[in-house]
Amino acid sequence: MITPVILCGGSGTRLWPLSRKSYPKQFSKLLGDQSLFQASAKRVKGAGFSAPIVITNSDFRFIVVEQLQEIGIDPGAVLIEPEGRNTAPAVLAAATYLHANDPNALMLVLPSDHNIPDVMAFAKAVDAGRVAAMDGDLVSFGIKPTRAETGYGYLETEDSDADVLRLMRFVEKPDLQTAQAMLDQGGFLWNAGIFLFTASAVIKAFEDHRPNLLAPVRSAVKDAKADLGFLRLAAEPWSKLENISIDYAIMEPSKNL
Repeated sequence: MITPVILCGGSGTRLWPLSRKSYPKQFSKLLGDQSLFQASAKRVKGAGFSAPIVITNSDFRFIVVEQLQEIGIDPGAVLIEPEGRNTAPAVLAAATYLHANDPNALMLVLPSDHNIPDVMAFAKAVDAGRVAAMDGDLVSFGIKPTRAETGYGYLETEDSDADVLRLMRFVEKPDLQTAQAMLDQGGFLWNAGIFLFTASAVIKAFEDHRPNLLAPVRSAVKDAKADLGFLRLAAEPWSKLENISIDYAIMEPSKNL
């Protein structure tokens, strides 16, 4: 079984004022009768998936539960961040939570604000990455680029027609000339910000590349308090955490990609 880990703490500032801090874009019905968050949760519902873990903040906790109930999903856990510390601490908290019961638990980390029209293609990609993730690799998902886009990071892959490719490097958001050169060369994908790995594999990556995050996150999870069905991560250790994305923290320096 794969446990979806839905990151749901952003305020969607790029779509302001349609998306605002109190009710950000992932909860808005921008593309139909469901919110982006609801569509994200429905994509990972059903056979092969366990109940999702949602990581959010205190302001959004009731919106999260309400919108999941509307589509018939009971979350496995809703972890409340005391304050935003970017994606690396959030993912590590989910991994620590899962690892306590099953070190080999498969985690599918995904944002809550994506629009993915081809749900079958997404499911096929997740299934393709499962074996590599079970073998201890850190799996990233890429999107075939259709233009020289400067607003996304890129993934450079090995030259192969396989469904699962060895990832050579992450590329930061480029200027237009560099983006066009990568598009012309081929072998580059847009970085979707979706990841699949086991709890033990991602914790090992943090041990290797960002060990300073381990103790505060473990303390925040161990001392978390149940509150009306939510799990509030302990604020004092969480406040000591570096603000860093998962890309910078572990994906870029890791080799088993």
